[in-house]
Amino acid sequence: MNTSIRNRAFTGTALALAASAVLTACGGDDSSSSDTKAEAAPSTEAVAVKDPVVATFDGGLYVLDGESLKLAKTMELPGFNRLNPAGDDSHVMVSTDAGFRVLNAAEQTFTGIEYKGAKPGHVVQHAGKTVLFTDGTGEVNVFDPAELKGGKKPEGRTYTSAEPHHGVAIELTNGELLSTLGTEEKRTGALVLDRNNKEIKRNENCPGVHGEAAAKGEAVGIGCEDGLLIYKDGKFTKVDAPDDYGRIGNQRGSDTSPILLGDYKTDPEAELERPTRISLIDTETAKLRLVDLGTSYSFRSLGRGPHGEALVLGTNGTLHVIDPETGKVDKKIPVVGEWQEPLDWQQPRPTLFVRDHTAYVSEPGKRKLHAVDIESGKKVTSVTLPKSTNELSGVVTGH
Repeated sequence: MNTSIRNRAFTGTALALAASAVLTACGGDDSSSSDTKAEAAPSTEAVAVKDPVVATFDGGLYVLDGESLKLAKTMELPGFNRLNPAGDDSHVMVSTDAGFRVLNAAEQTFTGIEYKGAKPGHVVQHAGKTVLFTDGTGEVNVFDPAELKGGKKPEGRTYTSAEPHHGVAIELTNGELLSTLGTEEKRTGALVLDRNNKEIKRNENCPGVHGEAAAKGEAVGIGCEDGLLIYKDGKFTKVDAPDDYGRIGNQRGSDTSPILLGDYKTDPEAELERPTRISLIDTETAKLRLVDLGTSYSFRSLGRGPHGEALVLGTNGTLHVIDPETGKVDKKIPVVGEWQEPLDWQQPRPTLFVRDHTAYVSEPGKRKLHAVDIESGKKVTSVTLPKSTNELSGVVTGH
């Protein structure tokens, strides 16, 4: 994901169980020095919001101004909903029980554009294209997010996997489409299609394949239960984990760095493993480095900074800013109180969303949302919302 949805990463076995869930807040201590109450204006004509940030709560969505964090609109939407950038400066993809819906976050209204299908999964932006993967049908939809502005469904490329599964896909600059291989029971690797959807490459040496990220030089990494699979310049390369079971299920990439940031889990029997190590995978050398942060994190803790910094929000309430080249933690920024990852992946927990030089961090236990300047390490603003939030995203222009 980015942004993979990126966007968009959860434990492999739990995904097939995705269903409506009751959302409850997790605890956290207040670390905010400047805090404002979020008051929504009376529901009249919506005023366009610049660089909107969107958060879900149990029963709806909050749309906020990206700079002030002022609450622009509260939108009702029942069920467990997920969020991902759509790839332009106005829209956000909202995953519902029925499929993907396109929200014009700037204008705080749904466009009517939908990609229907059971279990909407990963959303990926890369090379000016947005790619949706619908787990329940195996359908892949590729479109230019610039075409969303007309309010009509973009004319885009489609592909249907041989079997429905929890997958992900990404289109490269040359028109190749990389898409995962698997069934509902087992996921094995990835294939690559040419512009005409003809298969040209395949690699099935990636058990439990999950998630993707693109690095500098258009090297694409997809996670495996024993390392990472890289696709670059028409060739697959496997990066083996140092452990027999070394699962990298969630990754974040940067156009300015050849190194991917990933999580790292080693216990296949755990109900929920709370790892303290992260992985840094160099796509140029196919080398993997593990860094122990001394604190656990969740699948919503990973991000990348404007200069390729690796960002990890720890359960100690600290945002770790890591040099991907050396693995050194350059900065520790206190943002929220201590927290623990809940057993149910649908339950709220502090969540990191990064855009340009700003890291947005939610604190569900306090109903707060914070904006942090990554370079200075200072908390720019904080807001208290009417209800605890769960997912957190916003508009992000695709690369």
